[in-house]
Amino acid sequence: MREVHDRLRRALAVTRQAVGDDIGAQQASRDLLLFCHGFCAALTAHHEGEDRTLFPAIAARHPELRETIRYLEQDHSMIAHLLGGLQAVVDRRGSPDELDRHLAGLAAIIESHFRYEERQLLGVLEALALDAEVTDAFGPL
Repeated sequence: MREVHDRLRRALAVTRQAVGDDIGAQQASRDLLLFCHGFCAALTAHHEGEDRTLFPAIAARHPELRETIRYLEQDHSMIAHLLGGLQAVVDRRGSPDELDRHLAGLAAIIESHFRYEERQLLGVLEALALDAEVTDAFGPL
């Protein structure tokens, strides 16, 4: 989990750097659009894998974590909404400043979410015998 989160953190940092490099331009560059699309797709696939595969396995073996899992699933829903907002800005080729505002807000929420998820679940994951491919549980990263 931590490795996947670190990869997503790096992908977000690269995306934000691309925005920073493009400040002042009329429209985001083609590379920036690819970074944003790629980051959104990777984060979405990660959360979908957790919701579909990882969380049900944890809940089945650790019923005491069901409330934590519900909270994490709510986070995933909120983050999906924020990604939709970012995607809309990217699709209409919003200004770099607008993209940066969306990415900064997303970065703060994602970091809080990742840290909470790691605090709550890393110990459980060390002992979890998951009957699924890692990419099914955590996404393709």
